[in-house]
Amino acid sequence: MSAYFIVRCLYNNIDHYQDYAKAAAKAVDAYKGTFLVTGNGKQTQKEKGQYPKTVIVEFESLETAVLCYESDQYQKALSYIKYTANRDFVIAEGVDKN
Repeated sequence: MSAYFIVRCLYNNIDHYQDYAKAAAKAVDAYKGTFLVTGNGKQTQKEKGQYPKTVIVEFESLETAVLCYESDQYQKALSYIKYTANRDFVIAEGVDKN
């Protein structure tokens, strides 16, 4: 069953964000993740949402998504934005399509 990184975020330093984005994309690719939403398109904010960027990445399984998040490669990516980003991050399992 697929699983997803679902990230709502605000990046306060563009240079740190760009370093993070490059490193995170490499980690996602290493675990065969697919970006479904990159946060570069239009977004309509509703209810109490506070972050202007949404990112969704699909992985083949919950285990793979967790492995990616916990990998040294992704943790290094996170180090670029540790003090310059506000994020709400969740790894969620999808529904069984059968």
